[in-house]
Amino acid sequence: MQYRVDPRTGRRLSVLGLGCMRFPGSVPGRPDQRRAEAIIARAVERGVNYLDTAYLYPGNEAVVGAALEHLGLRDQVFLATKLPHASCKDEADLDRIFNEQLHRLRTDRIDYYLIHNITSPAQWTRLVGLGIEAWIARQKAAGRIGAIGFSYHGSTGDFSLVLDAYDWDFCQIQYNYANERYQAGTAGLVAAAGRGLAVFVMEPLLGGRLAGKLPASARRIFDQAADRMVGEGPGAVELTTPAAWGLSWVWDHPEVTMVLSGMTDPEMVDENARIATAALPGALSAAQHEAVARVLQVFERSNRVPCTGCNYCMPCPRGINIPGCFAAYNASFAHSWFTGVSQYFTASAVRTGSPKLASNCVRCGACLSNCPQHIEIPDRLLDVQRRLTPGPIGAALKLIARRKG
Repeated sequence: MQYRVDPRTGRRLSVLGLGCMRFPGSVPGRPDQRRAEAIIARAVERGVNYLDTAYLYPGNEAVVGAALEHLGLRDQVFLATKLPHASCKDEADLDRIFNEQLHRLRTDRIDYYLIHNITSPAQWTRLVGLGIEAWIARQKAAGRIGAIGFSYHGSTGDFSLVLDAYDWDFCQIQYNYANERYQAGTAGLVAAAGRGLAVFVMEPLLGGRLAGKLPASARRIFDQAADRMVGEGPGAVELTTPAAWGLSWVWDHPEVTMVLSGMTDPEMVDENARIATAALPGALSAAQHEAVARVLQVFERSNRVPCTGCNYCMPCPRGINIPGCFAAYNASFAHSWFTGVSQYFTASAVRTGSPKLASNCVRCGACLSNCPQHIEIPDRLLDVQRRLTPGPIGAALKLIARRKG
C-alpha cells in the first residue's frame, strides 16, 4: 500500500480508502453485517486506513460502528462520515444529528467530518446562518471532530466559491477520466490542492461504469495495449482490468490524496490494493494515457445517462427502479438493444405481480433534488420508455402492468 500525507494534519493516509455506501445486502438499505465485516477486515489487513460512511446511507453507520467494535479496529483507521445539511433547520439539529452519528458509529470522535453533497455556495451560507462555524470550532476544541471538509456535486464555476467560503481542511470530489470537465473537474482538483487541502476522490470508476460495465470495444483497447505495466522494479504491477486502469489514472495525479472505492467483497479489496502498491504520481506512461483517451471516446458514445447508481433518488413514490432503468438504457447503447431490454425487464419487475415501468412516472419531482449528477430524471425515464419499450412492446407491458397491478 502506498500512503500520501494529508497536508493539513500530517496524517499518512492510504491512497486507497474504503467507501462503505455500496456494502452488499439482500435488502436495499440493509447492509449485511457479516459481509461488511469481512470487507473491512480485509481492507485493514491490506493497509487501508480510511473508512467513509454517511448519515444518509441507510443502515450504514450502524453497520460500520458495529464492525469496528467487533473487530477491534477503531484505533487503526481514520473514520469519516457526513452531515445531511438539508436536515438541519436550526443549530440544535447539528448536535442532535452529530450525537446520533457518534452513537451509531460507537465512537467518541469523527476523524474526518464532511458537509454532505454541497451543490451551491448558498447551502453553506444557510448553514453559517445557523451558527455552524462556531459549532465546528467547539467540536474541534473538544476533540470530537478532527478535520472538517465537504463533498461536492455542484458546477465547476461554483467550486472555487465554496473553497473560499471557509477555512476547510479537506474536500471530496467526483473525479475520473470521464469527468475532467464535470463538477469540480481537473481545475477544481488543482485549485483545492493549491490551497493546501487534502483532496479525496469519490466515484473514480463512475459507479462501475468505467469497470465491469465498460463496453466490450473499450475493454479490448485496454486488453490490447502494448504497455500494461505500471510502477518500476519489483513494485511494478500489470493493469489487467478496466478498474485497474481507471484507478491508476486517478492516482497518477499528484494533487490526489486518496481515492475512495466502494469495494463490495474481499476479492475486490485484494485487486484494488494490488494496484495501490504502485500508485505513484506520474506512474502512467504517455502510451497508457493515450489508451485511456481512446477508451474515453468509446465510452462517451454509450454513456447516455450519467447515473452512477448511488440510489440517492430512491425510493421512488411510484416504485420505479430509477438506477436500474438508466443502467439498462445505457447498456442498450454500450452492448446491444436486446441486452438493454433484458436488463430493463429485470429492473422493472415485469415478471412479478407488480411491475414498475418507466412509464409509471408521474413527474412528481421527488427524485430531482436528490440526484448528485443533476439528471433530469423524469425526462430521461421518458427516453428509457421510448427506447426500450417502443410501439407494441410498450402497449403490451402496460397491459401486463394493469392486469397484475
